[in-house]
Amino acid sequence: MDAYFSADVETDGPIPGPYSMLSFALVYAGSFDGSKFERPLDYQQVFYRELRPISEQFEQEALDVNRLDRRRLLIEGTLPEEAMTEASEWIRAVAGNAQPVLVAYPLSFDWSWLYWYFVRFSSTGSPFNHSRCFDVKTALAVKTGIPISEAGRSRLTEPLRSRRSHTHHAVDDAIEQAEIFANIFRWERDSGGII
Repeated sequence: MDAYFSADVETDGPIPGPYSMLSFALVYAGSFDGSKFERPLDYQQVFYRELRPISEQFEQEALDVNRLDRRRLLIEGTLPEEAMTEASEWIRAVAGNAQPVLVAYPLSFDWSWLYWYFVRFSSTGSPFNHSRCFDVKTALAVKTGIPISEAGRSRLTEPLRSRRSHTHHAVDDAIEQAEIFANIFRWERDSGGII
């Protein structure tokens, strides 16, 4: 069985290593046993941390988007070793006997940051192994029959949208994404709605 975790990261640049992940959130987003998808009753199972930067480099335009105070995080941010180990343990505890799967929209950016940080800093490694992940953008393209280059959020029809706004706060955006993921997972083209 899969246990899904919607993830969102806020960073100060385009790639991990030279730049830093400043915050991240993981939200339990449901399970699938191969025949039935179970959407959570709510999105209250959340893990969130703000991190201490790991390098001197940053891009001001990234900070302008997420509005995180990098100078404050240099003093108050959680050490990456502590945050990633706690996150890994939390994911495994919530998943129980199921296999944790990371979900993002699009997956490529958030996965590259979280996988790198888990491998580099968590004492227990990546709870998603090296490949247990789900790209909501690809799922939207396949289910609706549109090119992946056109599968952005603007293409979401009303039944697939979240009721929440995209705020660039990791918790808000991970929950928004979890709702979109569940809507797309349960959507059937022929019915025109969510089953």
